[in-house]
Amino acid sequence: MKIRKQDALNYHKQEPAGKIEVVPTKALSSQLDLALAYSPGVAEPCKEIHADPEKAYSYTAKGNLVAVISNGTAVLGLGDIGPEASKPVMEGKGVLFKKFAGIDVFDIEVNENDPQKFIEIVKSLEPTFGGINLEDIKAPDCFIIEKELKEKLNIPVMHDDQHGTAIISAAALINALEISGKKIEDLKIVVNGAGAASVSCTKLYLSLGAKSENIVMLDSKGVIRKDRDNLDDIKAQFATSRDIHTMDDAMKGADMFLGLSIGNVLSKDQIKMMGDNPIIFALANPDPEIPYEDAMEARPDAIMATGRSDHPNQVNNVLGFPYIFRGALDVRSKEINEEMKLAAVYALAKLAKEPVPEMVTKAYNEPTLSFGKEYLIPKPLDPRLITTISPAVAKAAIDSGVARINITNWEEYNINLQKRLGIDTRLMSRIIQRAKKDPKRVVFAEADNIKILKAAQTLVDEGIAHPILLGNEKIIKELIEENGLELQDCQIIEPYIEKEKRAEYGELLYKKRQRKGITSAEAVKLLRDRNYFGAMMVEAGDADALISGLTKDYRSTIKPALQVIGTEDGVDKVAGIYIIKNNKGTFYFGDTTVNVDPTAEELANLVGLIAKGVRFFDAEPRIAMLSYSNFGSSSGRIPEKVQKAVKIAKEKFPELTIDGDIQANVALNTEIQQNSYPFSQLAEKGANTLIFPDLTSGNIAYKLLMEMGGAEGIGPILLGTNKPVHILQLGSSIREIINMVAIAVVDAQLYNAKKQK
Repeated sequence: MKIRKQDALNYHKQEPAGKIEVVPTKALSSQLDLALAYSPGVAEPCKEIHADPEKAYSYTAKGNLVAVISNGTAVLGLGDIGPEASKPVMEGKGVLFKKFAGIDVFDIEVNENDPQKFIEIVKSLEPTFGGINLEDIKAPDCFIIEKELKEKLNIPVMHDDQHGTAIISAAALINALEISGKKIEDLKIVVNGAGAASVSCTKLYLSLGAKSENIVMLDSKGVIRKDRDNLDDIKAQFATSRDIHTMDDAMKGADMFLGLSIGNVLSKDQIKMMGDNPIIFALANPDPEIPYEDAMEARPDAIMATGRSDHPNQVNNVLGFPYIFRGALDVRSKEINEEMKLAAVYALAKLAKEPVPEMVTKAYNEPTLSFGKEYLIPKPLDPRLITTISPAVAKAAIDSGVARINITNWEEYNINLQKRLGIDTRLMSRIIQRAKKDPKRVVFAEADNIKILKAAQTLVDEGIAHPILLGNEKIIKELIEENGLELQDCQIIEPYIEKEKRAEYGELLYKKRQRKGITSAEAVKLLRDRNYFGAMMVEAGDADALISGLTKDYRSTIKPALQVIGTEDGVDKVAGIYIIKNNKGTFYFGDTTVNVDPTAEELANLVGLIAKGVRFFDAEPRIAMLSYSNFGSSSGRIPEKVQKAVKIAKEKFPELTIDGDIQANVALNTEIQQNSYPFSQLAEKGANTLIFPDLTSGNIAYKLLMEMGGAEGIGPILLGTNKPVHILQLGSSIREIINMVAIAVVDAQLYNAKKQK
């Protein structure tokens, strides 16, 4: 994808600046809370820790806190830019720790290039952290720094630039060997690049059984030979005395090429020199040492991996470091040793051979995804990574004697991992990935708004959708030019001047609405309205989905869609849901946007529609029908309506988990239910889908949560229309627009698939 300078700067600059913040984990709402959090209450844990330093793990955040530390001497793609300039990268690494493994991070940029002084600085930070992730430190300093810190510190230390790539590529290598029928001890390996990652990869391959005499390493000066002058100790380990002097010499008969250098340095002719079923790991970013297409054209029998997400077998460090540190922290390991790294390697390799969950195949739009040449390692969005790698690393730490905590109940540990992370934490990532596999034509009814155009630019850059822009062409083009956007290839349509199309669409609309009081002339006139025109584009097959509502109220936006596109078969009323995400998980709220005061029968019918919507996001609905009563504890119109709706819904949808009437807090609190209402179908796991008795309560609830509760909202998501239409919330952000479009694209994909059956 294309990243624009101003977009990147705006992303980091918008308030609050940067990408991280500190959030309290305890209540601070009263004088007592403050007294407990600081003085005088804080004295008690201080005294406990003074008597036993290990209790810092019990009374502070140390056990879940990692330092991402750099001096900025080898920032990926930028080189030696210094500590301050490296801070955005270190913050970025921190948010990946949090997103994928629930680990908190402080990024620390150290203004010190002397390895020994750097070591002393980091060593002095040991009391603060449960682990140290070294990042972007130049070679050979990184080797010295990591080695000495591992010896001097009693907490896990890992330089991810070295070991992350090594671990992921080693897992891919194990599976590539199985597919090719080769043995690692016989493998003739060519390594192009002699930096930290190359050295660490090569060392790990040796641990797996590769032979040093079968390895040839090249740096910017060529083949690293024993007769070369001024070899440092690191490169000397891999120097060869064989009669090999050039890349061509090295590639003759080679079984594997590992590239961690620069793009486009390997030719088709050179890989044609390799042995049968060559293994090619061209990991330079953003451009591999040889383009994927060129390699596969020259050697169709090759097994290839790159560092890119748009090719099979992406070697991505995010498959490793979050889960490795998670496992190390959870057993309070003293270090990350060779056994733990190898455990991660074998766990990754094994996971790739297991059946791929449907949510992953959907996310990547690869329904036949399975172990083979194009699937050597798991995908980064696979939710099983944390429950596969972290336990393997933790067990290896215990077995090798470096763990301070012994886990005995591994099933409970896996459940805790899922709870810590939140099983649905990557929901939108999966939807976006899925959309990118088959982008659709999305028509925007409000394209003369700069938010829409900026969102359209991202959609084009990321390959999520093909935008169609409705509005005044002159205004749209001026906005595009003023903001430095590149949307010249997007279709721009001005409905007011599209007389032929309005006539064509008008005839279709008239046929649909002639018995609803609309004349032929009125139908044509209505199509001056961009919402009618956009809806008709979808209805006529000239677009796949409609997005509108950014600048108009919901009802005036939804009306044209319902009149033109209508509801799907078997649906009397459409509904809207909001996805609400917070630190307790992901919840689905319905109906929050459409039905003002549904009857009991209508509310029961909405259950099926909303359940289908929840399953769209690969979740199994556990439905609570809400009121101010718990199972008849209070009387009134609302509880009685909900009780009746629950009875009808259970008869109509016996396969669903449904209960009510129930209060919202009770629906989410399994302890209350198990103690007071053990008969509830929601007592074991609690509800993840909340259906409100009327529009007022649902709308108020989600808006309060988003504005006051710090929750993230995705929606409103319109359910039940015959073709994909989604209405934005008034004033949506650019990111919210992008999320809604991704949902619309996947909706369109499913509609097309259903139509083809």
